[in-house]
Amino acid sequence: MKTLFVSYRVTDLDRSLGFYTALGYAELGRVDGGDGNHLVLLKFPGEPAASLELVHRPDGGHVDVGSGFDHLAIQAEALATTLQRLTDAGLEPEPVQYPGGPHGPKTSWLTDPDGYRIELVEWPSGHPDGITEADFS
Repeated sequence: MKTLFVSYRVTDLDRSLGFYTALGYAELGRVDGGDGNHLVLLKFPGEPAASLELVHRPDGGHVDVGSGFDHLAIQAEALATTLQRLTDAGLEPEPVQYPGGPHGPKTSWLTDPDGYRIELVEWPSGHPDGITEADFS
């Protein structure tokens, strides 16, 4: 088994698509669920398949992100460049942090229009993509 994608329910589909395409996602496809409901599948260029789904149900009411979800983590190859691009696109990433000390990963946080938190991570040189068992040895 493997994780296919994360799915977020969003209040305003156009606003959320604007945010996530500014972040770097590309629309892979849409499913019309009828009654104004839509699913939009997104992926980053270079990813082999969808990694994020936006679910829009106009009659679904307010989106409550405080129900146990914490955040989405996204790897950035060059965090400083990514943060500049996001700022230029009108997004508001937080300052760089070094949660593992000066030789660990660099991170920055971003919040989407519905309040979902996104952690942007740049691994130190030589670190493999993602978190592996080696990070805990």
